[in-house]
Amino acid sequence: MLFGNLLGYIRRLPRVIGLAAFFFWELIKANLRLALDVITPRYHMTPGIIAVPLDATTDAQILLLSMLINTTPGSVALDVSPDRKTLYVHVMYMDTPDAARREIKEGFERRVLGVLG
Repeated sequence: MLFGNLLGYIRRLPRVIGLAAFFFWELIKANLRLALDVITPRYHMTPGIIAVPLDATTDAQILLLSMLINTTPGSVALDVSPDRKTLYVHVMYMDTPDAARREIKEGFERRVLGVLG
């Protein structure tokens, strides 16, 4: 039994490393974007609140996704709907709502589900 659990952890290791690398890259990009906006005289922010439909279903998946969003500068997970199917996120730099949703779903959520799915 212990050997089976160990194999499961080893198989997930590349996905965990991938999630960590993606998060750090997003963290660097978000910090640079925010710093650039602060030091330039022109206002570049286009804030908005979006509803992101969730494929994440467990508490752990939703919590990790929310924590990653909150830790990345420029975005804040505000609330989860009572049925846990929608996550509301405030985004500081939004080109379009669909693009912001897609960025969260194809970026963080896909990788979270790969690690905790």
